[in-house]
This record gives sequence, structure tokens and C-alpha cells, in this order.
Amino acid sequence: MTRYLFIAIVALFFVAPLPASEKIAAKILLIGKDRDHPYATHEYLTECALLATCLQQTPGIECVVSNGWPKNADTLKDVKAIVLYTRNGGNVLFDPFNKEQAEKLLKNGVGLTAIHWGTGAEGKPGELWLEALGGWFSTGFSKLNTTTTKLKQADPKHPICRGWNEYDLRDEFYLELKFKEKATPILQVELDKKVHTVAWTYERPESNGGRSFGCVLGHFHANFGEKPFRQALVNGILWTAHREVPQMGAPIAITAKDLELPPKK
Repeated sequence: MTRYLFIAIVALFFVAPLPASEKIAAKILLIGKDRDHPYATHEYLTECALLATCLQQTPGIECVVSNGWPKNADTLKDVKAIVLYTRNGGNVLFDPFNKEQAEKLLKNGVGLTAIHWGTGAEGKPGELWLEALGGWFSTGFSKLNTTTTKLKQADPKHPICRGWNEYDLRDEFYLELKFKEKATPILQVELDKKVHTVAWTYERPESNGGRSFGCVLGHFHANFGEKPFRQALVNGILWTAHREVPQMGAPIAITAKDLELPPKK
């Protein structure tokens, strides 16, 4: 069975169903899409499956991976958090065909995480996206910088920063984003003698306690093999789902098999 077939199956079923005896505390939906960049970059579905593997090491977490917004409304039932690792997450969330479902979820306090290009939105959904995520990347006003630099904790006491320390990372950094006033910087980098926020949290007003987490990192597949990189993402997703993050960080063990990529087309 090829890895593409495996991912297609994952998109329809739970990544690893919990034992019947274990109570489900939070159902997390991870939305990816087919590769749209060169090999080993923007590996959306592979990374969603890898993150699901990590998330389900926390007791009571159940994950579903979907290629695009779920076509079956039942998939959205009881979801506590959504993760968008896809092209322009704001356009996916507020697509006319998804908008009503998405707004209902957000209003009910469902957590929201956007990773790398998932933090983006173009056109009319942009302002809605800013209100939902607390930060907004757009090719219209943002910049890109692919380099290696130190990733710093802007708020070391935040649960997202548990279990890892500052480290050097090569990534395609999105810079000059727009932020809501009450967005809280979590991770920052210094480039061209300026400090840039590259990950943040936002507690959405009037949304029944809804939490959002944006992180512009994640261009290169290899970064998901870095423990501190995975640690921050998994901690952040759990935080949006209102799950307690252990002081040493959430469990995030993976194998070499988890990092294998589908073949090039």
C-alpha cells in the first residue's frame, strides 16, 4: 500500500481510535490538502497525520485528518479544536460552502490553530480571518524570508513554551503580519535588526472561551522531525482545545516511519 493510499484512508477515518474504555476528552480535526509545493515542503497531509500521532499520545485525545474541509457534516460533530495546515486557511474556513459551519464552531468556542500557509487569507475572507485567528498573513502586505535564525520564546511562562528551549531553525518565515491588539506573541525571531512575531495566541471575544493559535513556521518537512518544533505545535493545539499541557510538554514521540513522505509525482 502506498503512503498516498494510506493518507486517503486516514482522511476518512480516525488516525488511531481510542480504546472503548477510554473516555474521549477532546476530538481534534486536522485539515490538510495535497502537496502544492516542491517535494519535502508543504507536505500538508503527511504533517497532519504526524501531528495526530503526537496529539493522541495525550490521554483522551481523538484525531481526524481530512483532505480539505470535511464533506460529511458528521465529521464536525463534537469537535473541540480545528487545525489548518493548508493553503490560505482563512479562505478554507470562510469559503461560502463552509462559512456557516465554521462560524458556528467558532462561536461555540472550538479551538483554532493555523500553521504556515494556513495563517494566510486573501481577498474578502481576510478581515474575518483576522478576527478569528488574531493574526493574518497575506501576500498583499507580508514578506517572506527563508533563512536560519534563533527561535525565541516571547512568553516563556505560556503552556505552549513548556518542554523546549530556544533553538536555531531554518524555515520560510512570514513577516509583517497584521495582528489584533490583544493577540499575544509566543515565538519571535530577529531579522534585519527587527523583532518579528512568528507565533501567537488569541482568545476570541464573544466565542464561549474560544482560543486561537497561529504559527507561520512549517515550510520544510524536515522541521517536523525537530523535537522542539513539534513540541510547540502540539502544546499549542492542545491549548486551543482547553487541555492541560504538562510542565515538561505534551508527549510527542515519533518514529522514522512517521516522517516518511509519499513519493514524488
